[in-house]
Amino acid sequence: MDSRQFKLKSIRPELPNAVISDNMSADERFQNLVLRPILKFQNDLLIAVFRNYIKKHKSVFYDLSLEKRIDYIENAIQKDMKLRNSMKGMIIGLFTVEEYQIYIQNSSALNKRMMNITKQRLISNMQLFDKPEVLVAV
Repeated sequence: MDSRQFKLKSIRPELPNAVISDNMSADERFQNLVLRPILKFQNDLLIAVFRNYIKKHKSVFYDLSLEKRIDYIENAIQKDMKLRNSMKGMIIGLFTVEEYQIYIQNSSALNKRMMNITKQRLISNMQLFDKPEVLVAV
């Protein structure tokens, strides 16, 4: 195994609950073996990126109800191509060359899986997007 491939795989967290079976599809196998560990590894960065996204979009997110915040996250991931492509790049950049070869064979379906997991990670970490308190000097 080449150095880059070994290093990339060694930094990924192990997911003991990830199910791998003989009867699962190739896309599901790729999702559980590659996408989920990378997304878990990149979680803090994805949260920071989304915080910045909220800030750059005039912080309207903070005035929304919980349900509307979920819609906001879903719409941002689905419709904002700049954000979507940036997040995809953070994930694809941690693929090995072999994984990339697998990815390009069915990138459309794998992108859908990738963005769904990203969206779920952001929603499940929504408490981290609470409005930062303004510090008042005394």
